[in-house]
Amino acid sequence: MSNFQNTTSSSIIFLLTGVPGLEAFHIWISIPFCLLYITALSGNSLILFAIVTQPSLHEPMYYFLSMLSTTDLGLSISTLVTMLGIFWFNARKISFNACLSQMFFIKLFTVMESSVLLAMAFDRFVAISHPLKYATILTDSRIAQIGVAIVIRGTLMLTPMVALLKRLSYCRSLVLHHSYCFHPDVMKLSCTDTKINNAVGLTAMISTVGVDSILILLSYVLIIKTVLGIASPEERKKAFSTCISHIGAVGIFYIPLISLSFVHRFGKQAPPYVHTMIANTYLLIPPVMNPIIYSVKTKQIRLWGTKDKKQVAEEDPKPGRDTAPTHLGPPAPATTAATDAAPTSAAVLTSQEPGFWLSSSSAMGVH
Repeated sequence: MSNFQNTTSSSIIFLLTGVPGLEAFHIWISIPFCLLYITALSGNSLILFAIVTQPSLHEPMYYFLSMLSTTDLGLSISTLVTMLGIFWFNARKISFNACLSQMFFIKLFTVMESSVLLAMAFDRFVAISHPLKYATILTDSRIAQIGVAIVIRGTLMLTPMVALLKRLSYCRSLVLHHSYCFHPDVMKLSCTDTKINNAVGLTAMISTVGVDSILILLSYVLIIKTVLGIASPEERKKAFSTCISHIGAVGIFYIPLISLSFVHRFGKQAPPYVHTMIANTYLLIPPVMNPIIYSVKTKQIRLWGTKDKKQVAEEDPKPGRDTAPTHLGPPAPATTAATDAAPTSAAVLTSQEPGFWLSSSSAMGVH
């Protein structure tokens, strides 16, 4: 096949590069990436299995965690075949339609992960700021609706962006400088005007990942406002500790994504392999790190992992659904009756759980 063509999409075969400039070291580069894939696939599969098989984990926040693990699995599988195929077998060819499919699923799972992180931030906000309404707001049916909405939203926003690539003609080298089909990479090969593609792609990402990041930030502003109204520093510490896992997940998702954008925009002089390695890593860091973060910070999953399921059941007898949550806020007025009748914020953080974010340190495993 000629390196340069002027053709439409129907007969195009792209050539994936792997890591430009380091082709001789592909077999060695594959070792860490293979370990990352094994970690991501096994870690997320175990979390899903734990949530499905353990009744005590059938709670709103664990449902959202299962959504996060599902998107991480999808994101890992989307690049697994092409990346390891290049590293192990030098299998560089990919058809145009296969390239579009891979590109769509990479974008879809990226947007879905951003949406799930937003849903988890909403769960946190309701649990801390409106615990009395938690059980009525985050019902099982509403959580299912949120999950369906996440998939529909991503599909509707991303389908035009990927489909518009079919209208382009390609007359430049059909070599892609990554281990998978990267949207900007494909557009650079076109010899037709890509202004519409750029506009649609930018709109899709701003209206999904961009909006999600702003709403997540807003949710934490409101959470901090609520927590600062708690009188005791110890209670504030316990409330903030319930956010650690989610803050970690948000950080490992958005920081590599922002870094990749900056490198592609401002790192024109950087060697090509730098762009490729960052692009490869950004897709693998969240799937690898999320199971580790949530396993370490969530005692219920940690106990399940050690097969101590009896202790899991004893420490988490379906909290949040059978017991009405109490109010999170400043202590009640200092009267004997009020002291006896109204629980303080500390009681919220140690005696009840509207979702595992407000459980006790013992039940949550937050240390």
